[in-house]
Amino acid sequence: MDSAPLPQLLDTAMAGFGRYLLAERARSPHTLRAYLADIRSLLEFAAQQDGVQSLPDLELGTLRRWLGAQSDAGMARSTLARRAATARSFMSWAVREELLETDPALRLKAPQREKTLPGVLQQQQTTRMMESLDVAADEGAPMALRDRAMAEILYATGMRVGELAGMDVDDLDPDRRTLRVVGKGDKERTIPYGVPAAHALDDWLRRGRPLLSTGFSGPALFLGARGNRVDQRQVRTVVKNALEALGDTAATGPHALRHSAATHLLDGGADLRAVQEILGHSSLSTTQIYTHVSVDRLRKSYQQAHPRA
Repeated sequence: MDSAPLPQLLDTAMAGFGRYLLAERARSPHTLRAYLADIRSLLEFAAQQDGVQSLPDLELGTLRRWLGAQSDAGMARSTLARRAATARSFMSWAVREELLETDPALRLKAPQREKTLPGVLQQQQTTRMMESLDVAADEGAPMALRDRAMAEILYATGMRVGELAGMDVDDLDPDRRTLRVVGKGDKERTIPYGVPAAHALDDWLRRGRPLLSTGFSGPALFLGARGNRVDQRQVRTVVKNALEALGDTAATGPHALRHSAATHLLDGGADLRAVQEILGHSSLSTTQIYTHVSVDRLRKSYQQAHPRA
């Protein structure tokens, strides 16, 4: 939509709102420009599309159509949410200034911010990554044994990097193939792990850790090259390098393994509440983001495979 001069009453109102933002809210020049651009967009739309000449003519339907037009044009949800918030602020100010009797934006809902995930590995990509780490570990170098065990545990359990770095040897229960994790808020949970992770851990504990352990190692499960407890930066580097070696994924960093573990569990039919418990989410709504990923994959598979999709 081409920019055009605003009707005088609308232009006067926008100028007054700008003065209010500058004086009362102490906004930065950049923020002020963004907010005023939002309001100009709204008022231009209202004038050109609905013939609005003054604020009392502006109704909720116009506000909704304004946001809808931008959504249809592909505007990011985060920008739409900001524009809706700016419109509500503008209308609230206009009521206080007695430019409006009632606020048409009271029922204006911003679109929910889109929840995004880092790249999620396909299951065959995870297998390839682990096989590559297996090859390096077969040479018996303690760091390679450690790297494989850390990657296997991160993917097997979906735990966070900080949780992995904080683990002690006695947090493991090899007989039951479970481990104890202390997560956010010092909440403790028990997570099962599979046979490949068990083999990688056993190799690390028998052939790798004793070669790195020193008097300063204490009970730490995973150690750095000098025998101290591994830190989160080292874990991130290991996973980053392993993912980059794949060459065909947008997944980056240990959190991608956490997301991949959750997605693959749900793809395989795991109960949502069980995945919530494994990941240590306090709210089920946090875990539900992975159901969207799984449904998207299901839809793509359906469209590719079904003859009448």
